[in-house]
Amino acid sequence: MFAEYIAAALERAEYEIMEDGEPEPYYAHIPDLPGVWATGKTFEDCRKELMSVIEGWIALRLRLGDPIPPIGGQTIKASREPVIGIVSCKVAS
Repeated sequence: MFAEYIAAALERAEYEIMEDGEPEPYYAHIPDLPGVWATGKTFEDCRKELMSVIEGWIALRLRLGDPIPPIGGQTIKASREPVIGIVSCKVAS
């Protein structure tokens, strides 16, 4: 679910090369995901950072209970039901 969403988001990323002399000249953002952008020294560095930013963006929205917009037919929905308890068990040897 997360991997598919991130892949769909990356397919919509827009990349730019900033002015010469910038320490991290590669810039990328995803227009459909507000606040999701990254920079890097190389295209690959920028893409890796963008993946990390998307992961953090998803985690924050889930933590805050904010909706995550669908992208490329992919959705992430979380239950608002509280987790009541954790069941533990022992394996007999």
